[in-house]
Amino acid sequence: MDDNSRNNKQQLKPNLWQVTMSVGAALFGVQNDKNRQRDFQGGNIIHYIVAGIIGVTLMVFGLIFIVNTVLL
Repeated sequence: MDDNSRNNKQQLKPNLWQVTMSVGAALFGVQNDKNRQRDFQGGNIIHYIVAGIIGVTLMVFGLIFIVNTVLL
């Protein structure tokens, strides 16, 4: 593998903030095509699965909190 392809691979690899933002965008269905391509080409599926589980859990508990606050 030459240096140019290594640099391209590192540029495509999303950082923690980008993974978090991608999962959040996916939860609300507003991901753009550029970020989706970056995620599929350079992302690690395990990072997205873990972030997705955490994101869904936080959303569910947030909704439970909001419902309990409004109804009680």
